[in-house]
Amino acid sequence: MKQSKLSLLLGAAFLMATSAIGPGFLTQTTVFTQTLLASFGFVILMSIILDIGAQMNVWRIIAVSEKRAQDIANMVLPGMGYLVALLIVMGGLAFNIGNVAGAGLGLNVLFGIPAETGALVSAIIAIGIFLVREAGKLMDRFAQIMGFIMIGLTIYVAAVSSPPVGEAVIKSFVPDTIDVLAIVTLVGGTVGGYITFAGGHRLLDAGVKGRAALPEVTKSSMSGIIVVSIMRVVLFLAVLGVVSQGLQLDPANPPASVFQLAAGDIGYKIFGIVIWAAAITSVIGCAYTSVSFIRTFHPALERANKWIIIGFIAVSTLVFLIVGRPVKILVLVGALNGLILPITLGVMLFAAYQKKIVGDYKHPMWMTIFGGIVVVSMAIMGIYTLINELPKLMS
Repeated sequence: MKQSKLSLLLGAAFLMATSAIGPGFLTQTTVFTQTLLASFGFVILMSIILDIGAQMNVWRIIAVSEKRAQDIANMVLPGMGYLVALLIVMGGLAFNIGNVAGAGLGLNVLFGIPAETGALVSAIIAIGIFLVREAGKLMDRFAQIMGFIMIGLTIYVAAVSSPPVGEAVIKSFVPDTIDVLAIVTLVGGTVGGYITFAGGHRLLDAGVKGRAALPEVTKSSMSGIIVVSIMRVVLFLAVLGVVSQGLQLDPANPPASVFQLAAGDIGYKIFGIVIWAAAITSVIGCAYTSVSFIRTFHPALERANKWIIIGFIAVSTLVFLIVGRPVKILVLVGALNGLILPITLGVMLFAAYQKKIVGDYKHPMWMTIFGGIVVVSMAIMGIYTLINELPKLMS
């Protein structure tokens, strides 16, 4: 029983982590490292601190209340849960189009098949996982295996690219420049939108809830952040190693060129494995978590939960096959994900002090302050980005 509980906690951590590590994660990390060089380490450091403040609060409040985020939000302010669910599902659907596209690209790199065919095959694999009787356990195990494969292969590429590690460490604390858009984008891509709730909702479904489970919930949330942070740092070092040698990345596919320039044709095939693993786990995590935001609104939705998840993946795939990858929509949703976080985290912090939601549970003051700092800083940076940067993205 102890082993299965450990596997469950790791599964939730990896579900959150692999949901965050998608095609957008690979591209954002590569592009920002190319622009900011070693100073991107500071952006990563800031995003990790903000991630911890968000995840620890959200997972803890979900566990104590024994309710999903949308139900908590509706109890804080009637109707707020429906608004949050709408934002999460719309954002999740847009992101999943990009995830499906990334999975198609991965199989294209590995086997030379058209990206559309690769996307269709990947979607069928993802749907197959939800058709299995023990879908939750299979999803957990799949996320763990893919997570270890991604990190292991990227560590190899980082090692052969010989990055200036000393400079990266120094610039992580004393950067040459501070990029607000990069911080908002990274935090939005790591704990924005549905990602914040992926692990918390998974633990709730698996029966890990209540005050007695809080130490385990905290460990699981921290494990998820550690996995994402390791992947981000390793990928950052791989890109830094390549660009610090003066090599030019292909603007059409920056992450692929990093792997290829660092490790030749083998590196290019490694990229195919990494992006496929990143994309398919994000397809699964995104569909599962996005649909978990509407399943409690009606008993019929609860009963049809599995089929709605399958439909969510099918629609994402169909849009990609018909329309292609709507780049501007994906970029816009990515930036807006950073704006969703202050709303959802703010609601959760308020809920932590509502007796009708958490009973006589006392939320640690330091966590509230930490979470409050994340809400305020992300709101300010998000509004700054909205005013100054989004018009450029949409032009």
